[in-house]
Amino acid sequence: MTNLKRRRKEYRTDYKKRFALLKSGLPRIIFRKTNRYLIAQYVKSKEAQDSAVLGVNSKELLKYGWPEKESIKSIPASYLTGYLFGKKILLKKLERPILDLGMARALHKTKVYAFIKGLTDSGIKIECAKENFPDETRIRGEHLKNKISFDEIKSKIDKK
Repeated sequence: MTNLKRRRKEYRTDYKKRFALLKSGLPRIIFRKTNRYLIAQYVKSKEAQDSAVLGVNSKELLKYGWPEKESIKSIPASYLTGYLFGKKILLKKLERPILDLGMARALHKTKVYAFIKGLTDSGIKIECAKENFPDETRIRGEHLKNKISFDEIKSKIDKK
């Protein structure tokens, strides 16, 4: 079995989508969900060889005051990860990227769209319909048992 078939059968790579993204020649923001974290990378490709320029993990939110008992892969964590990543991209003055979600299903009002909203709120220009974003109360974490200090964490990200 060839490598191409293996990665497709393991539900890891959609080569048709990847080829279209590579043809654009633009850098990509790659968003991935693992069992414990949310990962975002700013990737440039040259001759189909990817090189990560910048990366952010949702674990970094702990440095900004995220409560350790709260999940770092929730909707508010996804928004703040996108917001933090967008601020880092603007700080390094990297060129405007396109979004690569890979094999993740982009259902409206989910972590994927919370991440995209965080990116757009930080100043990165990504086209997305506003009705896909989660409600503001869910982004702020008002539905969680342990209330997070959302505004405090967001202001700490702005300061750095």
